[in-house]
Amino acid sequence: MRRVAITGMGLVSPLGNTVSQFFDNLVSGVSAIRRLQDTFAERLLSPIAATAEFDSAAYFPAAKYRMLDRVSQFALKAADDAIADAGFGMNDVALERIGVFMGTGMGGAQTLEHGYHDLFIEQTRSVKPFSVLMAMQNAAAAWIALDRGFAGPNLTYSTACSSSAVAIGEAWQRIRQGEADMMMAGGAEAPLTLGVLKAWESLRTVAAVDADNPAASCKPFAANRSGLVLGEGAAIVVLEEWEHAVARGARIHAELLGYGLSTDTGHITRPSVEGQARAMQLALASAVVEPADIGYINAHGTGTAANDAVETTAIKQVFGSGAYDIPVSSTKSMHGHLLGGAGALEFIATILGMQSGIAPPTMHLQQPDPECDLDYVPNEARKKLDMAMAMSNSFSFGGTNAVLIARRV
Repeated sequence: MRRVAITGMGLVSPLGNTVSQFFDNLVSGVSAIRRLQDTFAERLLSPIAATAEFDSAAYFPAAKYRMLDRVSQFALKAADDAIADAGFGMNDVALERIGVFMGTGMGGAQTLEHGYHDLFIEQTRSVKPFSVLMAMQNAAAAWIALDRGFAGPNLTYSTACSSSAVAIGEAWQRIRQGEADMMMAGGAEAPLTLGVLKAWESLRTVAAVDADNPAASCKPFAANRSGLVLGEGAAIVVLEEWEHAVARGARIHAELLGYGLSTDTGHITRPSVEGQARAMQLALASAVVEPADIGYINAHGTGTAANDAVETTAIKQVFGSGAYDIPVSSTKSMHGHLLGGAGALEFIATILGMQSGIAPPTMHLQQPDPECDLDYVPNEARKKLDMAMAMSNSFSFGGTNAVLIARRV
């Protein structure tokens, strides 16, 4: 099996649209969660979300902008930045050996919502001519390949909240097995529409608005946690066969070392300790490392009652007494839950933390939960850590659990 380097990273996020700005805000404990200002906010029980500030209309030519749902706009911007970061030109690579694997949970949600509004509220006789092309799940991946001429495998994974972690792990497999030399992998989500937000409210998983500070509404692992807060954005990494990267003189951010994939089969929304633990164990086995080698865990950490307690127990099951020695944090406390884009964004946070020796904090953890008793790096970043290897957890409704392990270089 071939080694896989991470040579590029790009993102659009609620905490900024450059990798450095994103990580600086994480380390500073900045929360992007805000009260929504949209006209429909008054119809929500919890009118909060983590929005990305990105002027798409200024970024894309008008003709192209009209063909892109917000989810694809995010993805293309993140891909452009990841490619620039990787520093390769089209003459440096064989385009048929470059693929694109993306994850999304909701796809072109805004296009669908606008179409339904036009049909059922405005009673129009038709919808926008590009509605299918804008709303389809694989639009973002297709546009990235079209823009750059990447003629390798192009797939979109939709496994709810683990979608982009799955996309990265499956892309890693393609390179390891010799089917590609380079892969664009990650995810994107733009779910902040009335319909999507109301649907999540109906599941009773959305956090109540913190009366004192709306920015503190997402409280992973805290005794007073009340749910998740949705966010939007995209995150993409460039994965590259190790020798290919070395030969072209690429800067290597980290090595993607392991990937574990498992499925919960007990309930479509209820996580299981066994499934989450198995994904972590499979990732460790594929990386050929021991639990004691992991220096940091970026937790799935949604802020829901069920997930946080289950994830804590699963980490203990895998790491034993050593679980108490590992810094574990949930960055969702600051950037919200990007659903299909969450795994990729958090994987970038994991890489940046490992590179810098800084564990981002779990913010708003003022009231400890006896069931959640690990070292969650509460409320302040932990610096000067030795994190030679790190793990990023992504779990989901539907039961698909995905875990990634990276190694510092």
